[in-house]
Amino acid sequence: QVQLVESGGGLVQAGGSLRLSCAASGRTFSNYAMGWFRQAPGKEREFVAALSRSGLSTYYRDSVKGRFAISRDNDKNTVYLQMNSLAHEDTAVYYCAARSTFYSADADAYHYWGQGTQVTVSS
Repeated sequence: QVQLVESGGGLVQAGGSLRLSCAASGRTFSNYAMGWFRQAPGKEREFVAALSRSGLSTYYRDSVKGRFAISRDNDKNTVYLQMNSLAHEDTAVYYCAARSTFYSADADAYHYWGQGTQVTVSS
């Protein structure tokens, strides 16, 4: 089992920045590819960013490219999502997820999920 706990969400004005963190425990963190997903009210959960086990490979949805950056610190068992130039459309609950093989944009491919952290961007 892997336990994931997100933090760092909050209320920010459009154009501002937030950094989300996801702390993992339970298994060897470096064995897991990580992903960030989000779900806005009334919408389906969608992929945001993913990161390989080494941290050397990343993948983003088009709408966040150049604004968001995913990274990890395997010594701290933590994955981050730096979000810049936030827009109202980024408002959602953000979830981190882990899977034991390659990173993926498919939510169904992930085995473990955190509880989520709310990000609200005021326009």
